[in-house]
Amino acid sequence: MTDNSGKTWMAIGETDDLDAIVETFTADAAITKGDTVYLSADEQVTPAGAAQDCIGIAMKTVADTEPVPVLVRGRVKVAAGGAITRGKAVYGADSSHRVLMLIDVSQAVDEGGSAKYTVAVPFNQKLGYALQSTTTAGDLLFLEVR
Repeated sequence: MTDNSGKTWMAIGETDDLDAIVETFTADAAITKGDTVYLSADEQVTPAGAAQDCIGIAMKTVADTEPVPVLVRGRVKVAAGGAITRGKAVYGADSSHRVLMLIDVSQAVDEGGSAKYTVAVPFNQKLGYALQSTTTAGDLLFLEVR
């Protein structure tokens, strides 16, 4: 594991962003500080263990049904699930609740007529942007959650 954040004294799930927006939700499962989380019910979040429409990063380790602060906008330190290129969009998550690089994939569309065309798959699962590059799972970086 390499800490690419430049701030080795900070743990994952911590921010140095004075303008960060943090919302409080109820945990719908046990959550660990630094987990990517998604809305699993009204006002409830669960750690993402696969590709999900994540809303942010948990800032505290909590048990099921406890209040959990979630950074929904701003800079936060996270763990990567693999290689990520600085500036690229990321989403959550792998089975360890880490962020992954979102790859733009285009798909050919055939609506049954004579014309075929290509459209870009939307980035509906984008959580934010990587502020540093990583090379392997477990590397640490700052993420700009948007």
